[in-house]
Amino acid sequence: MAQAQRGGSPGARRGRSLLARMEERTALFLLIPSFVILILIAFYPFGSVIWSSFTNARFASGEPTRYVGLDNYRRLLSVTIRELPVQRDASGAVVTKDGVKQYESWVRVLPRQPYRYRAVFEFGLLGKRFVVGAVSSAFVRAIWDTVVFTVIAVLFETILGLVIALTLSSNFPGRGGMRAAMLVPWAVITAVSARIWEWMLQPTRAGLFNTVLSYLGIGDGSINFFGQADLQLPSMIVMDVWKTTPFMALLLLAGLSVIPGELYEAAEVDGASRIRRFFTITLPLLSPTLAVALIFRTLDSLRVFDIFQIVLANQRFSMASYAQYLLIGQRELGMSSAASVVIFVLIFVFAVLYIRTLGVEKE
Repeated sequence: MAQAQRGGSPGARRGRSLLARMEERTALFLLIPSFVILILIAFYPFGSVIWSSFTNARFASGEPTRYVGLDNYRRLLSVTIRELPVQRDASGAVVTKDGVKQYESWVRVLPRQPYRYRAVFEFGLLGKRFVVGAVSSAFVRAIWDTVVFTVIAVLFETILGLVIALTLSSNFPGRGGMRAAMLVPWAVITAVSARIWEWMLQPTRAGLFNTVLSYLGIGDGSINFFGQADLQLPSMIVMDVWKTTPFMALLLLAGLSVIPGELYEAAEVDGASRIRRFFTITLPLLSPTLAVALIFRTLDSLRVFDIFQIVLANQRFSMASYAQYLLIGQRELGMSSAASVVIFVLIFVFAVLYIRTLGVEKE
């Protein structure tokens, strides 16, 4: 009896141990082809990219490749912040225009050696004016734009996706048709949806939005959504929210479907309102699904390429489209590889923060 309680006889335990070791060896043997394929299609190319990021390699060029160390990363990530001095006339008085102080050009402020810095953007703080400069100002701007695009787009997609999922989880006539219609924006190919939005946002009354806004008395029908710098990023965000919200809604709808209905019935009997049931039942039980959906969408948004490349081309970059521009437009394979490594590191950091903050491992 005591042996049975401890797990059987020593011979039986040795037999199970031998069987377990044989199963482990068999599993490892069967995984060898997968490991080989993974090394060939993932690890080796990624290792090549990392190595190229430390060289001055050029794409489609016969020039000899030379090791340059961290020079590519310095050129991509070197950033400085300088105060802009106030303009003064010959008498030393501050130059103003319509009562506003005028400041010196950033060209005189930002250093030119050992690299030439260009302005990324300016900002005011405590009555002073500052300029942020970078050697690769386009890449630093691309990092900023991509992070802003990711945060705002994922926020709206999550909120709208949750609203749609909660609506479609209830019983009403035509629910099946609504669920199918919800997936249409997500099913449309990104290149096609980008062209659709490009047409709707045309800077003339041929565009849907300019036509509607002109009828409402907003604008003169010639708002250039893709030509004005302050409207480019919001336009990209709207396009992405329209296309990807159904994906978030689909994931959240799947999470809602596994929540037991008895919990809602019990809460309703206890007199809990809809809002209270949402915060005490729906949101806590939906949090694992919500965490996974947020990780998927955030990492996907950080490597956004298609809509920026199709609509804005070289007017404005995401991180991925700028890496492509360095490779194809400038033929700088080393710089493009360094940009790709920076993107990988940024995505890896976001993934780790999400997993630790949202408790995905515990779930």
